Amino acid sequence: MSERPLSRSARQALVQQVLESTPVASQTELADLLAERGISVSQGTISKDLVEIRAVRRRGPDGSLRYVVGEEPTGDQASLEKLIKLCQEVLLDAQASANLVVTRTPPGAAQYFASAIDKAAMDDVLGTIAGDDTVLIISSDADGGASVADQLLSFAAGQRPA
Repeated sequence: MSERPLSRSARQALVQQVLESTPVASQTELADLLAERGISVSQGTISKDLVEIRAVRRRGPDGSLRYVVGEEPTGDQASLEKLIKLCQEVLLDAQASANLVVTRTPPGAAQYFASAIDKAAMDDVLGTIAGDDTVLIISSDADGGASVADQLLSFAAGQRPA
């Protein structure tokens, strides 16, 4: 089957349709299901689409995780939950030096990840600079890079803030 281009809204409608008709546990699984329908998209695009259609991973009755559409916390908690989810999905590594943290993501995901960090308004983060697969995070504390890196890595491991 040849790949066909879709508008963003048409692609998101297809993503929503797939999620509502098929249990999907991961972005990789979703990408495979879209590819079966002739749609090739990057992991970064899938991540953005999931956020925009308000799809989140929830435990089903059988205990397995799957994406569901239209459920999202609100306010500051929503920004933090989004960051935690993105850490679990796209954070590959975080290395600190003094007040800097360099994080690695899959290609195309860094700008979206940096935006989520900025929106989460972490007290010890001044801001971010993003490339294609790398995010530079600047801590407000002269030696705060390690703390920020540890926090992001703990989010990636599924731990919630205290």
